[in-house]
Amino acid sequence: MSQPSSGTPAPVEEIHWPSLIAAIASITAVGIAIGLGLPLLSIIMEKRGISSTLIGLNSAMAGLASMAAAAVTAKIAHNYGVANTMLLAVVFAAISALGFYYIENFWLWFPLRVVFHGAITVLFVLSEFWINATAPPSRRGLVLGIYGTVLSLGFAAGPLLFSILGSEGILPFAFGASVILLAAIPIFLARNESPALDEKPELHFMRYVFLVPTATAAVFIFGAVESGGLSLFPIYGTRNGFTEAQAALLLTVMGIGNVIFQIPLGMLSDRMKDRRNLLAMMTVVGLAGALCLPLLQGNWWLMAVVLLFWGGSVSGLYTVGLSHLGSRLTGADLAAANAAFIFSYAVGTVAGPQAIGAAMDIAGNDGFAWSIAGFFGFYVALSVVRIVFNPKRT
Repeated sequence: MSQPSSGTPAPVEEIHWPSLIAAIASITAVGIAIGLGLPLLSIIMEKRGISSTLIGLNSAMAGLASMAAAAVTAKIAHNYGVANTMLLAVVFAAISALGFYYIENFWLWFPLRVVFHGAITVLFVLSEFWINATAPPSRRGLVLGIYGTVLSLGFAAGPLLFSILGSEGILPFAFGASVILLAAIPIFLARNESPALDEKPELHFMRYVFLVPTATAAVFIFGAVESGGLSLFPIYGTRNGFTEAQAALLLTVMGIGNVIFQIPLGMLSDRMKDRRNLLAMMTVVGLAGALCLPLLQGNWWLMAVVLLFWGGSVSGLYTVGLSHLGSRLTGADLAAANAAFIFSYAVGTVAGPQAIGAAMDIAGNDGFAWSIAGFFGFYVALSVVRIVFNPKRT
C-alpha cells in the first residue's frame, strides 16, 4: 500500500465563527428590518390617506436604492474597509428607520427610503462578501446554508413582529432601529477578521453581472419568483376558491420550505464538482412545480406539498448561487461580484411582480403559474447552454 508523501496531516478547514456570527448578525438585522419595515410603512401610508399609486411608487424606491447602492458598495468598502463600511451602514440604517417616525412629510419619505434601503443593501452585500471570503472552500455550502437559513428566519420574523408591535407610536420603529444597532456589536468585535479590499476590482461593475451568469441569473430568478409570488399568491389562492387564511397558510408552508432546505442544499452543493448542475436541477423542480399549480386548484393539501418543495428549490437558488460565486472568485473581484449578485436580486424583485401581475391580467388566474414557469424555463435553457457549450464552471 502506498504511503502519503508527507507525514504531516492535511490542515483542517475551520469555520471562522466570529466572522460567521458578524455576518449572521448583519443579515438578521437586514431580514427583520425589511420584513418589519415594508408592511409597517405601507400600513401607515394607507392610514394617512396616501393613494395606492403613491404607496407603490414609494415602495419601489427600495429596489431602485438597492440597485444604486450595490453598484458602489465595493468601491466604498475599498476606501474605508469592510467592517468600517458595515458599521457606518448600521448607523445610517438605524437613524433613517427612526426618521420614518419623526418625519411626517410624505415626500421626505422618498429620500429616507433611499438612505434606509441603500444602507441595508450595503450590509447585505458586505456580509455576503465577508462570509463567502472566509468560508472554508470544502464547507462553503454548509456555511452559506446556515447564513441563508438565518436570512429566511429574519424575513419571517419581521411580519410576525409587525403583528405583535402594531403600527402605532414609536415602538415598532424603535424596535427595528435597536435590532439594526445590535448588529454593530459582533461586527465591531470581529472587525480584525474582516476581509481586506486592498485592490480595486479589475472590471467595471456591470461586467460582474455577466461574469458568472449562472449565479447572477439564479438570484434574479429567486428575486422575481419570491417577490412576485409573495405579492400575488394571496390573490391567486383566493381566486382558486381558498379562503384568505388558507392562502396565507400556503405561503407559510412555502416559507417553511425556504428555511428547512437551505442547509441540506448547501451541504449537497459542497459534494458536487459543478454547482451549476444542482442549480439546474432546482430550477427543473421549480418549473415542474409551477406547471403543476393549475392542476392542483381546489386541493389544498396537494398544493401545500408542492409548495413546500417548491419553496425549498426557490430559496436554494440563492444559497447555491452564492456558493457558486464564492467558488469562482476571490478578493476585490468577489466583493464586486457579490454586489452584482445583490443588484441582480434587486432587479428581480422589481421585474417579478410586474411580469406576474401582467400575466394574470392577460391570461387570467393561470397566468400566475405560466409566468413563474417562464422564469424557471428561462434559467433551465440558460443552464443547458452554459453546461453544454461552456464546460468551464461559470
